[in-house]
Amino acid sequence: MEKKVTRAISSFNKELKLQGFKAFQIEGDGAETRTYSRKEFYKICLTTGESKIHYSDKTFEQEGTILFFGNPHIPYSWETISTAYVGYTILFSEDFFKNSERSESLQHSSFFKIGGTPVLQITEEQRSFLNTIFQKMITEQESDYIFKDELIRNYISLIIHESLKMEPSQNYEQSKNASSRLTSVFLELLERQFPVETTANPLQLRTAKHYAQYLNVHVNYLNRTVKEVTGKSTTTHITERIITEAKALLQHTEWSISEIAYALGFEYPTYFNNFFKKFTGTTPTSYRISEV
Repeated sequence: MEKKVTRAISSFNKELKLQGFKAFQIEGDGAETRTYSRKEFYKICLTTGESKIHYSDKTFEQEGTILFFGNPHIPYSWETISTAYVGYTILFSEDFFKNSERSESLQHSSFFKIGGTPVLQITEEQRSFLNTIFQKMITEQESDYIFKDELIRNYISLIIHESLKMEPSQNYEQSKNASSRLTSVFLELLERQFPVETTANPLQLRTAKHYAQYLNVHVNYLNRTVKEVTGKSTTTHITERIITEAKALLQHTEWSISEIAYALGFEYPTYFNNFFKKFTGTTPTSYRISEV
């Protein structure tokens, strides 16, 4: 039985990555909703039941039917409270949706933005309409229609635009202002890049600009906000975390200096050597020897 479940999960993930989207009923999803890569896929979920959703620094306590919008760049977790929980989910990659001329609605939707409201309370009439859209997507993904990808993108756009016409739910706890929320999400996103566990997947986010692009804000706004809240620049936070990781890798792994440099996102070992010495006063090799 365990092998059968593992094969089903593997097949689900493979299909999701290959197609860039996957729609399914929650009643029959088993472990599938727990195994998708949050860092790669957006999520729109229509559910009926009682739940608690932690999204960035907000907590949403929901009963009845809700529509949830998950952004892969914003950390969130979901607690299912009721024993009966039903609905639908669509997972899709940014690349899949970008093929649509309507992709602007995704980037500018308040549901996917930091500081926005990712949860909508849904009426019975709205639930009936949205159920039909999700059912159409599930049916369409199994069809041989040559333009089914474009059709599914249209369905996703329809859900987003219908949602934009609804009044956002205000049932959430919010104790921080916009600057604090953005800073909190930046710091959590920074921490999620570590630890670096393999040289095969080098660090991708290394500059303030990289983080700003991931968070869909202008780099100057991110820098100003983080400095205002923490007293340190965005670059300082990133630099200090990379230095901390570099020291840990030098102390606790047998990776060569070149391997550590590459794993931390440096194109050449000399760049890493200069970076490390500038902020620690010693070279990576000297630091490793001194810590032995």
